[in-house]
Amino acid sequence: MTFAVPANLEAEIDELVSHYPQKRSASLMVLHALQDHFGYLTPAAMEWTAAKLGLQPINVLELVTFYPMFRQQPVGRFHLKICRTLSCALGGSHELHRQLCAKLGLDAHAHGAQTTKDGRFTVEFVECLASCGTAPVMMVNDDFYEGVTPQKADEIIGKYTS
Repeated sequence: MTFAVPANLEAEIDELVSHYPQKRSASLMVLHALQDHFGYLTPAAMEWTAAKLGLQPINVLELVTFYPMFRQQPVGRFHLKICRTLSCALGGSHELHRQLCAKLGLDAHAHGAQTTKDGRFTVEFVECLASCGTAPVMMVNDDFYEGVTPQKADEIIGKYTS
């Protein structure tokens, strides 16, 4: 199976790249465009990006594995990202992760992202979400939540289950 980018998406990406003095500077924007279209970034998508921008595939992989907004696997309709770095861990993110996994029927001890059987929710620990002063923090898709207590977590999940 080969990776193909639809002509209209490639034209959009070419337009994005044209706004940067160096092609490599458009890397994040290109990855966002591909992820928005395909849902996640496959190794083939990363290789395509590298070729498009004149980079080595490792340069693109470094970005995809560093930034928590990029996904390498399909996720549920609602992607819950829980920060696990020091401030959030001290603020209770591990308890938050356990609570959400229990509520959604997932294994809190499993490594990596987990998706519910119905495909509705994916729960994942991620690195820094850049709000250490309001720990613990989490995101649901693009919605950002700070100071997430157990009660607040239940309210948040309730918004997405009704």
